Amino acid sequence: MRIIHVLTALLVAMFIYAMIMERDRLLAFAGAEPKTEQADETALDGVVENPAVSVVAMHSIAQQVRSGIVLRGQTEAARRVDVRSETSGRMVSEPLRRGALVETGQILCELDAGTLEAQLAEAKARQAEAEANFNVATQLAERGFGAENSAISAAAGLEAAHARVLGVERVMTQLVITAPFAGILESDTTEIGSLLQPGGLCATVIALDTIKLVGYVPELDVVRLEVGQTAGARLISGRQVVGQVSFISRSADPLTRTFRLEVNIDNADLSIRDGQTAEILIETAGETAHLLPQHVLTLNNEGDLGVRTAVNGVAKFVSVRIVRDVPEGFWLSGLPNEVDVIVVGQEYVTDGRAIDVTLQEAE
Repeated sequence: MRIIHVLTALLVAMFIYAMIMERDRLLAFAGAEPKTEQADETALDGVVENPAVSVVAMHSIAQQVRSGIVLRGQTEAARRVDVRSETSGRMVSEPLRRGALVETGQILCELDAGTLEAQLAEAKARQAEAEANFNVATQLAERGFGAENSAISAAAGLEAAHARVLGVERVMTQLVITAPFAGILESDTTEIGSLLQPGGLCATVIALDTIKLVGYVPELDVVRLEVGQTAGARLISGRQVVGQVSFISRSADPLTRTFRLEVNIDNADLSIRDGQTAEILIETAGETAHLLPQHVLTLNNEGDLGVRTAVNGVAKFVSVRIVRDVPEGFWLSGLPNEVDVIVVGQEYVTDGRAIDVTLQEAE
């Protein structure tokens, strides 16, 4: 057993000697070429030349593109008012039905005068009496036969009587309720025989000859808008209309942080109704941009959105901004007027990496 251990130790010692002292001869006997000094230095330095990555790029030229802001909104009557009674009384006029066209000043509701005529006659009689008392008291005071305070009291009585007459006349004018402007009745007027109290509703009148498109603008976009800009809209029916921005709120909604915007649209034929859904497009100033496929967009290490371009045989990341999206891709700004954008292989290169560029043929 001891002889076997000795022989094993000798064999191991010979193998270690051959691997260390006779390494080159052993490799030559095994058919492998020994590393050259240059290869050893390269391995030690860790320098490995990176070959160029093959990519496909497309040549793009910037174009002028029209941009705009799209809002979801609805139509709204330019004017709407609930016509209410200022006094109490019983309706004596025939009602007008909803949908009827009314003119400015047209009678909507007429109330029974009741005892107002008698009250007016009494007030005028009291006024005549007060005027006579005032004249007598004034003449006596001027001649020294009457106290001056009597004349003052008579003057006050005359003014009170005059105010009473004006008050009754004012109430009588409130018996007839008229349309404040030309429009359409949105509700029936009060039925004949009904009792109206102060504040009671006579009718609702809306004006539709001019219609408003109402939408709400995000705070990031409101700075791009101003009163007078051209705006268009597509109604839920598919009809397209054009108007101008007439109002932009200076105060944001506290919940949504959006700003109310109104666009005036001519509606002389009254074909557009109040409350219709509309998609509003407001044209803004145009800018130059490149139309590129959606898949060319990528992110850099900082999370910026951009594309990778080919510049003098190396890859370069350029940040971009999306101007508009269309079925063919995105309109992107932030690039030079002419640029080669990598469309295949952009995910396999980084800034400064050598690339072998093949230009995509124009379709």
